[in-house]
Amino acid sequence: MPVSTSTVRTTNGSKYLQQLCKHWSHKFAVEFDPGHGRIPFNDPVELTLKAGETTLVLTLTALEQGQLERYEAVVADHLKRFAFREELDITWNS
Repeated sequence: MPVSTSTVRTTNGSKYLQQLCKHWSHKFAVEFDPGHGRIPFNDPVELTLKAGETTLVLTLTALEQGQLERYEAVVADHLKRFAFREELDITWNS
């Protein structure tokens, strides 16, 4: 199963984690607290999030590489919208 990870430098990791999880909670069975989150998308693709003091670690798992690439873009786009006050470097590593 393909996996992709991004470690995003930010002091607002917990805030963004919670915003992403709340945003998708109306469509998916999301689980989260201030430090950890899990979003099981339908395809099946899953995003896990872990907030630290200076980072937000995003991990995507998918059945196929094409799904992974699609969700990398979707997650990055949403995160950048929530973090419009800061310039985030979201680099995915497969």
